[in-house]
Amino acid sequence: GRSSTRLELEGFGVHPDETRPMWQEAIEHIVGCWTHEHYEFEGKYWQMPKRRVQPKPLQDPHPPVFGATGSDSGHQLMGELGLGLCSFGVGVPPDDIARRIDIYRKAIKTCTKPLATFVNNCAAAFTMVNCAPTKQESYDVSKESFVWYGKRSAELVSSVASWLEEMKQELGTYEYLEDVKKIVKDGTLEMLDFEYLKDSKATIVGDPEQVIETARAYEAAGVDLLLCLVNPYNISHEKVMQTIELMGKHVIPEFK
Repeated sequence: GRSSTRLELEGFGVHPDETRPMWQEAIEHIVGCWTHEHYEFEGKYWQMPKRRVQPKPLQDPHPPVFGATGSDSGHQLMGELGLGLCSFGVGVPPDDIARRIDIYRKAIKTCTKPLATFVNNCAAAFTMVNCAPTKQESYDVSKESFVWYGKRSAELVSSVASWLEEMKQELGTYEYLEDVKKIVKDGTLEMLDFEYLKDSKATIVGDPEQVIETARAYEAAGVDLLLCLVNPYNISHEKVMQTIELMGKHVIPEFK
């Protein structure tokens, strides 16, 4: 991904307008280093004289390349470039993930010149996950941390929109963050609660049976790979390991 927080972009001296072309150039050259014995490039943002870059990937011709995005235009771009999709969004329910993946799937059908050496038609999605022996235990463990992570994530990504506003500049490819900025500023974000995250299936939480049921909704939305954040904020190591164990024993076998 290209970053969607002021903390990262300002810290590295990167202007938001430059993030997408910088990211695209970087991917192209990384793949070039992977697939050529010697490689050189003279790009807009980076240059390198002819060098042997090692180690090379074990996969032939290289590992599948994914791009992370949270915007509709980003889903479109990942498809057009033939990249795998990492659909990133906190508090996004499966029905909206399905809409975003549909944008990606339609775009990838049009890809004739992938940014990597092959088209990687694979959609991954991100969500928070907790699994416990009982539903109530999972709810009790998750409630504080899931809500905190959702609110904090919104505050962080809205910072890019606020930063561009301070500079009196258009949002450009970060236009999708305008709505996030509004709910942070007007206090609507404070209304985010655990019941919404649970009931909308924007997170996966409960006993193994409920976790399987909710994960099926992501599968039905077109998700090929589910990226599970199991340790947001203040969940103890013991409970993190419990989630991993229960997922491995009861949940993952249902999707093989």
